[in-house]
Amino acid sequence: MYKYLFGPVPSRRLGMSLGVDLVPQKVCSLDCVYCEVGHTTKLTTERREYIPYDKIIKELNHYFTNNPDPDYITFSGSGEPTLNSRIGDVIQFIKIKKPNIPVAVLTNGTLLYDKQVRAELLNADVVLPSLDAATDHSFQKINRPESQLRVKKYIQGLIDFRNEFPDKIWLEVLIIPGYNDSKQDLDALKKAIEKIAPDQVQLNTLDRPGTIAGIRAADYNELHKIADYLEFDNIEVIASAPVRKNIKSYRNDTESAILETILRRPCTLDDLSGILGMHVNEINKYLDVLEAENKIEPSRQERGIFYQVKHK
Repeated sequence: MYKYLFGPVPSRRLGMSLGVDLVPQKVCSLDCVYCEVGHTTKLTTERREYIPYDKIIKELNHYFTNNPDPDYITFSGSGEPTLNSRIGDVIQFIKIKKPNIPVAVLTNGTLLYDKQVRAELLNADVVLPSLDAATDHSFQKINRPESQLRVKKYIQGLIDFRNEFPDKIWLEVLIIPGYNDSKQDLDALKKAIEKIAPDQVQLNTLDRPGTIAGIRAADYNELHKIADYLEFDNIEVIASAPVRKNIKSYRNDTESAILETILRRPCTLDDLSGILGMHVNEINKYLDVLEAENKIEPSRQERGIFYQVKHK
């Protein structure tokens, strides 16, 4: 079992994707209200070697020796991967060791104002930053950033990265009704997207409960109306979670293990991770499908969100 690698996980966008986690749970520059991993425990923009380079490389070498190549190697996980000051070195190692495997980086994009961070990502094949709000008020409300972060600097970092990065940028915008879907918010997002000029905009919403009560997912019609309003040439509304079941990396035995575990007693995401020996991000992919298929239901309690089998 690996400590810093997870999966391969079923990803609609990236196929069979091997995850690389470069920071502990949950070190991040944001504390987003919708985050399925949970509250940020260390809110920071300080870059350092949170998980040592040598430990990551040791696991990657073992994986490459003992497993078939995944479709992608994806930097994501328990927090913001660009906070690790050796991310560029890890990407470079993968490109030398396995030049045939494309590298993706899932990032909130907040550190792209830093020229060094931008340079470290240049060897990636696709970068998937997020931008949920283009006004400071909504940025603070939905993303709850580290105190020094400002939306203008954030957006300029995305623009600068677009000017320097030669490959694909897929910009994700996650919509939470009442948080970032007003006319003012959408007008500001539209202007920011035009300046950033990503290869694609991916419009998304909640699959499951976030870190606070009282927020809801945008429905299919709301997302499509927003997509039309933004008027970007290449914008996609992300398909619902059950589409993952069509991906070859989707494992029915993993789904069964989760159901059998919570049938005995309700569990939090962290409980399931400890019991099943799986990374939280991997479990999240299956929970999204199970809740969308009405097989499980969440219950918000004092210790967090518990998942239980839904009895019909």
